Amino acid sequence: MNLSVDFLGVNMKNPITTASGTFGSGMEFNEYTDISKLGAVTTKGVAVEPWEGNCVPRVCETPSGMLNAIGLQNPGADVFIKRDLEFLKQFDTNIIVNICGHSEEEYLACIDKMNDTDADIFEINISCPNVKSGGIAFGTDPKMVEHITNIIKQRSKKPIIMKLSPNVTDIKVMAKAAEAGGADAISLINTITGMKIDIHKRSFALANKTGGLSGPAIRPVAVRMVYEASSAVSIPVLGMGGIRTAEDAIEMMMAGATMVAVGTANFNNPIVTSEIIDGIKRFMEEQGISDIKDIIGIV
Repeated sequence: MNLSVDFLGVNMKNPITTASGTFGSGMEFNEYTDISKLGAVTTKGVAVEPWEGNCVPRVCETPSGMLNAIGLQNPGADVFIKRDLEFLKQFDTNIIVNICGHSEEEYLACIDKMNDTDADIFEINISCPNVKSGGIAFGTDPKMVEHITNIIKQRSKKPIIMKLSPNVTDIKVMAKAAEAGGADAISLINTITGMKIDIHKRSFALANKTGGLSGPAIRPVAVRMVYEASSAVSIPVLGMGGIRTAEDAIEMMMAGATMVAVGTANFNNPIVTSEIIDGIKRFMEEQGISDIKDIIGIV
């Protein structure tokens, strides 16, 4: 039975990775789950300089999900390279580094710092606000998506995945823009913008007022968008959004994803990724499937 997939020239022992921001760099999860069992670890977002993140409260639960407004808090590239990458190097898994920035210059400066590290692939978070364009997210304008993809692709020594926002009118347009800019792959979906109000305090549940909705509540939207995006482009797709079981991961792959990232489920079940990998194996045995690649995009 073959669970391995070739993703951007990198051999993944299975198609399961973690969603950025939900697994750190694995240090908090190491005592609970076998990190080497994963096809890859996708790290929390890292910027060239430290980011403080948003004010608290910045996380709250919602029916079948959660809202977060962390604000991509991170220690900056130098600390990340010495601490996080050094930690991950000890495991038999691949490393996907999520990169963020508030401007073109910040993205490129972070790429420059990461280029000669042990990272295998870069995932570029383009849901960041572009401070030089009035705070509009890079990922909501197809021309900007193509442009930022192009300049990062020219600078990067590693394959790049452009992480797309679902907060757009037509995900196919954004997928095509990323492909036109030279992306090696796309990942989707990032969180959906939402809000919660505490009726007893008569105030917003998050200090930021709005936050990113994740968890099972968004999975049907994610499956639809992965299907639409994978049908619109010829580059591979990393699918995510509400994955908590093997069945969820298989559904995402059948919709067109070559790899699947597990996110919010890590918070209430630190061994969920291992359970999903085992569940995929059982499904393949029961269905008489010898190669995982046979189910990718089958619908």
